Amino acid sequence: MNDIKVSIRFFDDMPVRSVWDDDSAKWWLCAADVATALVETSNPRVYWGTVKRRNVQLFANCKQLKLPAKDGKRYKTDVIDETMLNALIAVVRSNKKDVFVKWLSSVGSSIDEKSKQKAYALFESGLIRSIEVGTVRGLQQIHAALFDGLYDFAGQIRSKNISKGGFAFANAKYLPEVLRKIEQMPEGTLQEIVSKYVEMNIAHPFMEGNGRSMRIWLDLILKKNLTRCVDWSRIDKKDYMTAMEKSVLDEILILQLIQNALTDQIDDREVFMKGIDYSYYYETEE
Repeated sequence: MNDIKVSIRFFDDMPVRSVWDDDSAKWWLCAADVATALVETSNPRVYWGTVKRRNVQLFANCKQLKLPAKDGKRYKTDVIDETMLNALIAVVRSNKKDVFVKWLSSVGSSIDEKSKQKAYALFESGLIRSIEVGTVRGLQQIHAALFDGLYDFAGQIRSKNISKGGFAFANAKYLPEVLRKIEQMPEGTLQEIVSKYVEMNIAHPFMEGNGRSMRIWLDLILKKNLTRCVDWSRIDKKDYMTAMEKSVLDEILILQLIQNALTDQIDDREVFMKGIDYSYYYETEE
């Protein structure tokens, strides 16, 4: 059961699940998710069921594979491949069809998508077990694993000043000393760990890819010291972004979000993979 490979990507902030099928050696899209993305129906399963019954090709060729639902359990779910996707798009009334097809065709080709595959591989290969926990070097190892071959500065501490939304991160001149102090911060309690995470975010040691790297770094610290990790799918994107913006002055919001999303399933493959999907989703532009 834990070997089932599921990936979540977001189209207009709507999750579109896909699952890998070994027998056909390809990814299959959740039909109801695609229907929701195209027509924004309030009852995607009913809408999909109606479309399927009215189309011979969809009804005859639809496949069922197990996908996780909101309750955390896996259920047999209608899934479609590229051929059936084209058939579905041909019969639904939607002004999003062209945009959806363009979005789907770009999946896998962007830096983020390639990096996400590298993030999955961290778990699959077991490399994640060799990463130093809570150190700057460990964070560099994560960044290098995610962006090797994608950025020429993968794993390298920045030497230039950067800012975002008018906020200037740690001055590059003093960054090495700042990172040494952050590395020495305690990790005995959740509050201490979150404080260390917030300080590392303020430092922003890399030119790009800080958030994606640091969330894995945070989970490893939580796993080592509290036998917990974050189920990132339980933290809303806007809530997270707001909490991180305010954490510069007050850590209470991000602390509460993380505390409410903790799980003891620290070695669960699905929790990790789903966490990667949501972590990368946080970085997408509105």
